[in-house]
Amino acid sequence: MCLPIGTTMAVQYFFEKLNFYDIFGKYKSKGLDINSLLIGLVSYKLTENFSIKEASKWMNQAEVLDLLNLKSFNERVLYRTLETIGRHKEEILYDILNCLFSEYDFEHTDINLDWTSIVIYGIKSKLGKYGYSRDHRPDKLQITVGISELSDPINIPIGVTVNKGNVLDLEHFSDTYNQVKSKLKKGSLIVFDKGANTIKNIKIIQKDEMEYLTSMKLNTSDDKIIEKFDPKKAELRDPEEGLYGIKIVKPNSIKYFYFSESLQKRQLESKARAVLKKLKEAKEIQKAIVNKKKLPKKFRIDNELIEIEYSFRTKLEELSDEEAIELLKASLINGREGFFCLKSSKDLTLEEALKIYRRKDSIEKIFHSLKNEIQIKPLRVWSDDSIYGAIILGFIAQLFISLMRYEFEDLKHRSTKFIKKSLKNLTLTVNFLKNGVKQYIFANFDKINSLFVTRMSEIS
Repeated sequence: MCLPIGTTMAVQYFFEKLNFYDIFGKYKSKGLDINSLLIGLVSYKLTENFSIKEASKWMNQAEVLDLLNLKSFNERVLYRTLETIGRHKEEILYDILNCLFSEYDFEHTDINLDWTSIVIYGIKSKLGKYGYSRDHRPDKLQITVGISELSDPINIPIGVTVNKGNVLDLEHFSDTYNQVKSKLKKGSLIVFDKGANTIKNIKIIQKDEMEYLTSMKLNTSDDKIIEKFDPKKAELRDPEEGLYGIKIVKPNSIKYFYFSESLQKRQLESKARAVLKKLKEAKEIQKAIVNKKKLPKKFRIDNELIEIEYSFRTKLEELSDEEAIELLKASLINGREGFFCLKSSKDLTLEEALKIYRRKDSIEKIFHSLKNEIQIKPLRVWSDDSIYGAIILGFIAQLFISLMRYEFEDLKHRSTKFIKKSLKNLTLTVNFLKNGVKQYIFANFDKINSLFVTRMSEIS
């Protein structure tokens, strides 16, 4: 039998280092050890990660049971474990936060905040709602998930919040921020995007004597700035991108106003494609009208339970293609192409503000890792508690990956996929000899998994 021992060793290492045994041990005193079950679940999530059912099969192998010091169990035990974690989510996440800051002396407490959505299957959970889908599945129920991350160069997630699928970022902000603010030093910089930029949220930050940096939606008042914007008088920040900027200092905040030639080009090209698409659609409808035929199916309401009468008339009868394109361009192009604006309570240079904000994409990488490498989606659990439990399980797996990058310089720029593969490569082969003796052979060492072997000092 051959087992991927490297992953389990890494999980056990962080469980012990962060004192997770005490965090989770208080929630289950009878039966199977909850810590052993969680180590198995996190290890499985960082190896195969198909489903709870498959996790149960993997963990119930005799040698895995020996490794985790468990007895054979039914898969329902794992579902109950998830529900137990979910039921005590606030206390568990609070304890994890405390353990992190007790063990590590982080060089700063500036944080990035961001939110995403995750599709769920099943209709029993009250958390599942239709909303703006980052997974491009507006037809599916979803939940929203918020992450707080210690910003560069730390890049470690320190909190996770879960809300209903129709909760907007601006509403979710307070849950995510309040969860971790007790560990932030005064003057810490809170970075978030325009979706959560409201007067109310900014007041929450300032009340705690923190600083903020966010992006702003351009509106009609900014059009006046755009009209007067002169690249010759602005500061050149990036010759290759054609990036220019100006600072607008106000009594309580500073606006960092930028114009990017390359961004303008991309946005105009995108809108040009939208113009052509709309023209093509209009021509399809016009053709159907002229030929007195039904509209193409994509323009119809395709639901046998709905009866509707409607008529269409296009403007193509009196417009040439050139005139139609100009009309569409006038409706889509607003003159703001290439412009964007940041806002902060902190006096930064144009270069500093942009650099700090762009580094916020590290949290997008965490979301990508959670969804595609840790594979937290889609959620196939039923109760609210089991959803919370599944999210926390994925959060712990991602936390361990991020801590590996933080502790080991060689892993700083390694992808989650690469780290998982290396840990999985370290195998324990068990040979069953004729006299009943078992022979254990460790194999497939590489530069990454050897780091944990050395650190744990379990294999010489």
